[in-house]
Amino acid sequence: MNLKLHFAFFFLISLSSISQNITVLNSQTNESISGVAIYNADKSQSEISDLNGVVSLDKFKGNEILFFKHLSFQYFSIEKLKLKSVLSVSLEPLTEGLDEVVISASKFEQGKRDIPQKIASISAEAITFDNPQTSADLLENTGNVYIQKSQLGGGSPMIRGLSTNRLLITVDGVRMNNAIFRAGNVQNVISIDPFAIEHTEVILGAGSVVYGSDAIGGVMSFYTKKPKLSYTDEMDFSANAVARYATANDEKTGHLDFNIGLKKWAFLSSVSYTDFDDLRMGSHGPDDYLRPEYVVTQNGVDNIVANPNPKVQVPTGYDQINLMQKVRFEPGNDLNFDLGLYYSTTSDYSRYDRLIRYKGDELRSAEWNYGPQRWFMSNLQVTKLSSHSMFFDKFQANVAYQNFQESRIDRDYQSPLRNSTNEDVDAISANIDFEKQLSLKTQLFYGVEYVYNKVNSFGEQENIDDNTIITALSRYPNDSDWSSMSVYTNFKYKPSSQFVLQTGLRYNHVLAHADFKENNVFLNLPFESTDVNTGALTGTAGISWIPAEIIQWKLNFSTAFRAPNIDDIGKVFDSEPGAVVVPNNDIDPEYAYTGDLGVRLNFEDKVIIDAATYYTFLDDALVRRDSELDGNSYIDYNGESSRVQSMQNAAEARIYGFEVGILVQLAKGVKLTSQYNVVGGYELENEEELPLRHAAPDFGNTHITWENNKFTIDAYAMYNDKMSYNDLAPSEQSKDYMYASDEDGNPYTPSWYTFNLRTQYKFNPNLSVIASLENITDQRYRPYSSGISGAGRNLILAVKYAL
Repeated sequence: MNLKLHFAFFFLISLSSISQNITVLNSQTNESISGVAIYNADKSQSEISDLNGVVSLDKFKGNEILFFKHLSFQYFSIEKLKLKSVLSVSLEPLTEGLDEVVISASKFEQGKRDIPQKIASISAEAITFDNPQTSADLLENTGNVYIQKSQLGGGSPMIRGLSTNRLLITVDGVRMNNAIFRAGNVQNVISIDPFAIEHTEVILGAGSVVYGSDAIGGVMSFYTKKPKLSYTDEMDFSANAVARYATANDEKTGHLDFNIGLKKWAFLSSVSYTDFDDLRMGSHGPDDYLRPEYVVTQNGVDNIVANPNPKVQVPTGYDQINLMQKVRFEPGNDLNFDLGLYYSTTSDYSRYDRLIRYKGDELRSAEWNYGPQRWFMSNLQVTKLSSHSMFFDKFQANVAYQNFQESRIDRDYQSPLRNSTNEDVDAISANIDFEKQLSLKTQLFYGVEYVYNKVNSFGEQENIDDNTIITALSRYPNDSDWSSMSVYTNFKYKPSSQFVLQTGLRYNHVLAHADFKENNVFLNLPFESTDVNTGALTGTAGISWIPAEIIQWKLNFSTAFRAPNIDDIGKVFDSEPGAVVVPNNDIDPEYAYTGDLGVRLNFEDKVIIDAATYYTFLDDALVRRDSELDGNSYIDYNGESSRVQSMQNAAEARIYGFEVGILVQLAKGVKLTSQYNVVGGYELENEEELPLRHAAPDFGNTHITWENNKFTIDAYAMYNDKMSYNDLAPSEQSKDYMYASDEDGNPYTPSWYTFNLRTQYKFNPNLSVIASLENITDQRYRPYSSGISGAGRNLILAVKYAL
C-alpha cells in the first residue's frame, strides 16, 4: 500500500470517528424543528431532534437511508453518506396537509390522502399560535366545529348537525364519553388541557366501526404530549413556561411543563392554572343580551340588585387546574410502554343561562351552580411497532381507568330550599388494536374493546334557614351500570398511489341496568328497574381516488349507532321551566346511515380548494317528548307543576350539508385561508317536519396570514348567519330568555361577525410573545343555542419561554 493510500485510509478512519450532528430546519422560516423522528429502513435505529432541532447520526451506518418524519412537515429521506459534509437538513412544511400522517381513522398512522373521510387536523404549532383559552375554543378554530356555551365554563361541540352524546371524544386513544353523557349540551371537553395537547384530529362524519357507540356525527381525538427520550447515556432536560392575560374576563393563566429524558426512560410533567373573572360582552348588538340585574344573597336574604355594568355577565367567573404526568419506557426500538395520569378540576361555577330566566317580573333562581367538574384518568399503553407474527405487524393495547365527578346546586329566588345532586362515574376500558400488512397492496386493521361504567348518584335538599338536610330525588338511578363489548375489522386495499379502498365492520353489544327503588320513593314509577341488552352491526366503505395531480375524490358510506345509556333510560331533571324528564324503560338504539362526497383541487400549491357534501339519515332517533307518569301528564317537581317528558325513539332525522375550504398562496409567506359550512335538515315526527336542535346556522372564518422568520400576523374574521324563529327547534323556541327578539317579539339568533388580529414574535428559539386583539369592533353577539354572550373587545397577551 503506497503512501497516498495509507493517508486516504487513515483519513477515512478519522472521519468516521468524528461525531456527526445535524440541525433540522424549517425550509420556509429557517427555524429549528424539535421532535423530528429520524430512523433507518427497518426502524432498528432511531433518533429524535432535541429542542434546538439538533440530532446525532452516529448510530446510523454510512450506506443507510435515513427517514425524517414530523406531523407538520413533508416526509423526507436521504442516504447518510450524502450528509457527511452537511450541517443541516431542511424540511418542507405541509402546505395543505394532504401528505400529513393521521392516527384517528384506524388508530395507526396512515397518510391523510388514503383516508376516504374528511379529517381536520390541528398541529402543536397551530395550537401554540391560536392560543385557545380552552380545548373547546381549540376545536372552534378548525372552522368545522361549532361551539355552544351555556356558561363561561363550557363548550359543547356541534359537527354536521349532531352534538353531545352523538359525538365521541377520545384522549390518547381512550374514549371519554361515559354513561351519563346527555342529549343536552355536554361540557366535558374543557377538562382537557390545551397546553398539554400535541395535536388534535377531528373526523367529520361517522366513526362507529373503529370507535363504537356515540360516534355518529364525528370523533374528536386529542393526543397529548409524549415524553422524549435522550437515546444517550446523558440526561436531556427541557421545559416550557407560559403566562397569559386576557382583558374581557380578566383571565390569568400560568402553565409549566418539563421533560426529563434518559436513554430508555422519559418523564413529562405538566401543570396549568387558569383564573377567569366575569365575562364582558360587546357594546354593539341586541339589548336582549344585556344583564341589567342579578341576585345577591346577604345574611340569608335574597335581593335583586341593579348591575352597574349590564355588559358584564354576572356571575360567570371560575378557576381551573389541570395536571398531567406521563412516563415512557422504551426497552427496544420497536416496543414502548406509556403511562399517563391526568387530573382536572374546576371550582364551582354558575350555569349562566339558568340565572337569566325570569318568573313573572322577578328572576327565577337565586342560585344555579355546577359543583366542581372533576376528571381523572390513568392510562397504560403498550405499543409494538415491529413484529414477525403471522397475525400482526403492529399492535397497541390500552387499559384505562377514569373517574368523573359532577354536581348541580340550585335554589329558587327567596326560597329556603337548596336542591343538589351529585354524580360519580367510574369507567374502566380495555382495548387492543392490530395492524397486519397482508401484501404490498393490502393492510388489515382489527381489534377488540371492553368498556364498563358504574354510576353513583345522590340527591339532597337543604333548608338554609335551619340547616336541615333530607334525602331527595337523585338525577340518575344510583348504582346503575353500563357496559360495551365489541370487535371490529378494517380492510385497506391500495393497488396504486392514486387509488385506495377502505372498508370495515364492527359488532357491538351493550348491556345496561338501572334500579329505581331509591327514586321510586319520590317518583312512584310503574316499574322498579330497566335493562338494556342490545347489539349493533355497523359498516363502512370508502374510496380515495387521485386521477390526476390536480384533483382528489373521496367517497364514503357508513352506518353508525348510539346505544341508550343511563342518561337516556334513567335521568330525572327539569329540562325547562314547567317540564320534568323522567325515566323510560322502553327505548332502543338509534342508527345513522351517512354518505359523503369530497373533492380537493390543488393548483400547484398556489390555490387549494377542499369541498365536501354529506347526507345522514338518523333512524329511531332518541328525542325528548311529552309523556305520562302513572297516567298523569303533570307532576309536582320541586314545588312546581311540571309537564312529564321522557326520552323516546320518537323521530327520524334527515341531515345534509356542504362545507368548503380554500387556501390561496398570495405571495411568499402570505396566504389566505377560508372555511364555510352550511348545515340543513329536519326531524320527522308524525309526518311533521321540525327543525333540528343541533343544526348550527351557516358559519365560517377567513384568515390572511403573513409569516417571516420571526414575525407572524394573522388578520381574520369569524361570522355566522342568522337563524329565524321558524328555523329554531321547538325546544329552542321556548327559551326566549337566551335569544334576541325579532320584530314580532319571537326569539331568534341574529347574524354576527368579529374582526380579529393575532400576532406572534419570536425573539429567539426560546422566547416568543403572542398578542391578540379579538372582536376589534366590540360586537355584542351570542352563538346559536348559547346561554352566554361572546367576549367583547378582548386583548390577549401571552409569553412563552422554552428551555
